[in-house]
Amino acid sequence: MSAANKALLVHLLTATGAVFAMLAMLAAVDGEWSLMFLWLVVAFAVDGVDGPLARRYNVKRYSPEFDGVLLDLIIDYLTYVFIPAYALFKSGLLPGWTGWFAIIIITFASALYFADTRMKTKDYSFSGFPGCWNMVVIVLFALNPNFWVITALVAILAVAMFLPVKFVHPVRTARWRSVTLPMALGWTFFAGWAAWVDFHPQSWAHWGLVLTSVYLLAAGAVQQILHGPDG
Repeated sequence: MSAANKALLVHLLTATGAVFAMLAMLAAVDGEWSLMFLWLVVAFAVDGVDGPLARRYNVKRYSPEFDGVLLDLIIDYLTYVFIPAYALFKSGLLPGWTGWFAIIIITFASALYFADTRMKTKDYSFSGFPGCWNMVVIVLFALNPNFWVITALVAILAVAMFLPVKFVHPVRTARWRSVTLPMALGWTFFAGWAAWVDFHPQSWAHWGLVLTSVYLLAAGAVQQILHGPDG
């Protein structure tokens, strides 16, 4: 197979994320939250592998007619932001004005963040919370905390998107990658497990989901403290 065809196949793989986003949205409209999250986990898995494949097969050189970065951002906004925000709004986790507050803040702040040219640091981490609301919302569905806790968390993370705080990229951030990558794979497994059992409160998947989420959320800031902002 030619290099051009291999590069094109990577673009096609990335584009399947749009299909999974639509399937997730259809499930969300029907209130089938577990099925919605299963589709989002599939999209998350695709997003995790298409980047390394794009770099390996040099899609910018061999298939430049498609902008892989733009394609990835479009799909990420759907699967990381838009659909999870809708689920948070319609699920009943946030009553009254708190639901409107969350959905407006999440979609507005994330649109700005996704267009921010400063979102990546020198070590390929993210500068500010990278708008991974899909990861946040699935944990909220699993734990079902008080709506004030959810509202406060949404506000804090929305502000954190524009603070000079690092958040690791599971694949591209070299420091601690031997821990971060397994944690990201573990998160994917536990997220799928939690959704598969319909967020049963006694499921061990919830503990794994919380553990891996805390690591992925805090690892970049800890690295920053230990090694400095440019370390």
